Amino acid sequence: MNILDDMGAPEEPTMPYFGSEETVKELKRALSNPHVQADRLRYKNYITKVIRYMTQGLDVSALFMDMVKASATVDIVQKKLVYLYMCTYASDKPDLALLAINTLRKDCADPNPMVRGLALRNMCNFRMPGMPEYIEQPIVAGLRDKASYVRRVAVLGCAKMHSLQPNTDIDGSIVNELYALLRDPDPVVLVNCLRALEEILKDEGGVVINKPIAHHLLNRMKDLDSWAQSEVLTFLLRYRPRSDDELFDILSLLDAFLQSAHAHVAVATLRLFLHLASAHPAVQADALLRTSAPLLATCGAASRELRFAGLCHVQQVMRSQPGLFATHYKRFFCGYSEPSYIKFRKMEILVELVNDENVALVLEELRSYCTDVSPELAQAAIAAIGRIARTYSEKCLDILTGLLALKQDHITSAVIQTFRDLVWFCPQSTAAVCQTVEACVDNPQDSEGKQALLWLLGEHGEQISSAPYVMEGYIDGLKTELSSAVKMELLSASVKMFLCRPAETQDMLGRLLHYYIEEESDMCVRDRALLYYRVLQRGVEETRKVVTGPKSDPSMSVLTGRQEEPISLWASTFNTLGPLSGWDLCLQTAVISASEPSGSAENELLPGSTDVTLSSPNDTQEEISLSLGPPLSHETFEKMWLDLEILHRQTLGFPRPKTAPDTLQAALQLVKIQTLAFTPGDAVPWKAYLYTRGTGTLILAELLQEDPDAPDSEGSLVVSVKQQPGNQQTIRGFVLILKSVLQTLNVDPL
Repeated sequence: MNILDDMGAPEEPTMPYFGSEETVKELKRALSNPHVQADRLRYKNYITKVIRYMTQGLDVSALFMDMVKASATVDIVQKKLVYLYMCTYASDKPDLALLAINTLRKDCADPNPMVRGLALRNMCNFRMPGMPEYIEQPIVAGLRDKASYVRRVAVLGCAKMHSLQPNTDIDGSIVNELYALLRDPDPVVLVNCLRALEEILKDEGGVVINKPIAHHLLNRMKDLDSWAQSEVLTFLLRYRPRSDDELFDILSLLDAFLQSAHAHVAVATLRLFLHLASAHPAVQADALLRTSAPLLATCGAASRELRFAGLCHVQQVMRSQPGLFATHYKRFFCGYSEPSYIKFRKMEILVELVNDENVALVLEELRSYCTDVSPELAQAAIAAIGRIARTYSEKCLDILTGLLALKQDHITSAVIQTFRDLVWFCPQSTAAVCQTVEACVDNPQDSEGKQALLWLLGEHGEQISSAPYVMEGYIDGLKTELSSAVKMELLSASVKMFLCRPAETQDMLGRLLHYYIEEESDMCVRDRALLYYRVLQRGVEETRKVVTGPKSDPSMSVLTGRQEEPISLWASTFNTLGPLSGWDLCLQTAVISASEPSGSAENELLPGSTDVTLSSPNDTQEEISLSLGPPLSHETFEKMWLDLEILHRQTLGFPRPKTAPDTLQAALQLVKIQTLAFTPGDAVPWKAYLYTRGTGTLILAELLQEDPDAPDSEGSLVVSVKQQPGNQQTIRGFVLILKSVLQTLNVDPL
């Protein structure tokens, strides 16, 4: 006899969320039982069970008719449960859903406004074909309902009805009704009307804000909650006052909201201030000053995301008001538990806030970050000290030298890279840097650090007594080196070292060239070695002309000292995703929006960035379209300028205009060319750095005029153009436009 027969068969467990048919049958029997229906509490418990099983994944659509019958009750909670069930299964049971629609239409006439609003809201949530004809009449009746709750639901129902049939013509009567409801005494109805009109009229540019509507919204601002205020302020960006009197009346009404306790309201008000007062820079500056407190409060918010958004907007404001937050620099010290993306942003701000009074404290704070457990954060802190070193060299060099004693690979690499950049920008620091590099025992192990060290050895090998021996160590370990960039830098540095210290370098350079030419598998490295070998055959002097160049470029320091930008350059992206997304995404957005019709709703993110389109006489088949787009930071320009290759260089044939810098900047901005930085008018050589955007590309340019008294100088302007991505047609058009503007300024000074 089987022992399992004595124990009995195991009972099958019930798994309702896997679809037990017995559970559904049991619920159906209970819901149709008259005794259960007579007991309201018991009946309601069974309905709750149905909803629970539904949320667990059990298919309870077979109970649709029983649940529709359960909606005939005065219990609001039970109605909500039944309506939730019907909205979930209406699309699966379209025939039975018609019965539910009749029930809901009946509830839309219930004396209780809560029932009317609840029924209308759930009826609008039915996603079935042919629904608009059933919900149109209840929605129209709801727009005129005495209860504000029903009107709120009906207004949003208009937008839902439009989304069910987006390709049909817009009902003008509904639109007029919604515009009339902007005068509704209930503030939520007012805001819902704006949202609904924006959705319905999105193909026509959205809701129209004229003078009566704008003034009405401004007068109702105090009645709205904080999120509604923020939304109304965004809609008001579409209105432009007709006169200065009207402008200042509007600004007076908005003035109190600049000091709102809610950061999003204060920032939205500031954006509207900057937009309306674009012709009054003093008013814009005063608004920024008054909103500094809410922005600082946002930077210390409990939410990490809100804190990051506040830091990004502070950084944007500092482009025009760099000293606005100088007294609050301690607010930007990093907390131990803060995520890395917030710490990186705070360090960027600290670098901009450094002055004679706080430089010691800021450097001490940054020095403490250099030993952080995160290598990325430590290297970013070292790079920040390096940027400050361009102004306060001596103090920063002491800190960087002390960091080398820690003998940490990532710290050593970051310090060497910082030394390389510092020598390039500040040649007066060369002697101190060379002395420190010579005393450094540990060499960097990563490719970026190796390249920086080799560049220093090659450019300043005559000041570093151990340079040939350090370089020989790299040559001896050449077979284990994997980075092509390091190999190329080693080759260039060895040739430069040979030119200044030939006796110590000749043997190792010969071994290096032999290995690269005979055994190297990387064709780029091999070709570079062949080039140097053939140049060396022409003689030392010829090689010196080809290989050597400037060891520093102090004129590039104009990019490190930030000039105050006009507020109007970035005001259009304030309180949007622009400051948070970074430059790459902003450029991508600008390229996409440039290819879209100007009336599309997406272009509202960057209002006012209209394009200038000019046709090139050299090629009449294509038009050259330039636009400013989102502004480009000095750091991004500098990095891209050093990374990109020159695609076009041209001598313009005339000297630089003898106009004031402001005149030159204004003239270029008229044709959508932005001036990033330029040297003073009497400086030699004279340089200016420009950028613009055209046909999906970013164009960077340098204007250079050498000393006219120099023997090899022609006294003419030379323009060098870099581009990403490359487009020769756009470059030709850009140079033509630039040349035309400069010639005009030369002939007829403004």
